[in-house]
Amino acid sequence: MNNLILLLLILTCSIATDHALANEPLGTPDIEDMVLYDDEENTPEEAALGKILFFDKRLSVNFKQSCATCHHPKKGFSDGVAFGEGTKKNPLGRNTPHLYNLGWGSTFMWDGREPDLESQALGPIKSEDEMMLPIPELEKRLNAVPEYKRLFKEAYNVTNITSLEVGRAIAAFERTIYVDNTPFDQYIAGNKKAMSKPAIRGLALYKTKGNCIQCHDGVNFTDDSFHSLGFKDGDIGRAKISKDQTQLGAFKTPGLRNIELSAPYMHNGSQATLLDVIEFYDIGGGGAKHTDKLIKPLNLTQQEKKDLVAFLQALTQPLNITAPKVP
Repeated sequence: MNNLILLLLILTCSIATDHALANEPLGTPDIEDMVLYDDEENTPEEAALGKILFFDKRLSVNFKQSCATCHHPKKGFSDGVAFGEGTKKNPLGRNTPHLYNLGWGSTFMWDGREPDLESQALGPIKSEDEMMLPIPELEKRLNAVPEYKRLFKEAYNVTNITSLEVGRAIAAFERTIYVDNTPFDQYIAGNKKAMSKPAIRGLALYKTKGNCIQCHDGVNFTDDSFHSLGFKDGDIGRAKISKDQTQLGAFKTPGLRNIELSAPYMHNGSQATLLDVIEFYDIGGGGAKHTDKLIKPLNLTQQEKKDLVAFLQALTQPLNITAPKVP
């Protein structure tokens, strides 16, 4: 009897461990699964207000930069350059990440320093390197604009605008920036002509020889975790935030929806094209001692590399988001 109980315990632990290590299946994101502020559904008024704030340059200290300056809709909600730039034209240390499908995220920024979408929205505004606007000044500026007073009253029933509502509004808008009807989504829904033959081969490689699904899994093609790709650029990444030396050089796995639109790639913008990214992974990453054990040479053929790129391109669904009138 004791032996039977022991066997059952071993099997249970084994199953639990396998489940924990299993990759989430690829699929189409469900809006109902979005992570919401205080579990409250965002209203159209919130999202519309957040969109205006997203494009408003008064959110930077010198009135020269808005969120959309670096996260430009026509540049894949990135900026098209290797390293971002602060409002005073000062160079930043990392590539500007895209904003697609962040509504499902659990941690934000390359190093994961922001725990939710609302704090992610406020982070660059008050950053001493980016938009450089102190929170008291942000609140003062917005409260001085009658139209903003009206819009915040409609959205949140407040008479005094605070950074809490600003973060909530921008996050509400960012939740509208999502991709869920790409050729890939149509393909898995039953339209077998939605993806090209190279893309279909690329999907198979993505899940097998390409080893991509080890980190880029789930409906948004990210494990929302941190991995070191072996870059020797001196950026310690996640380790600065977690104080964990096992996360030296580790950065958040970016989601891959609309990834074709947001070149260049990696936290340091070192890879100009998707093919460059595949080539980098094929050789086993950057070679630093802290390289994640999941990163290893792939020995892909040239055709396999092209097929993987074709699949990544099948995750594209351009969004038509235009700038609103700013009061």
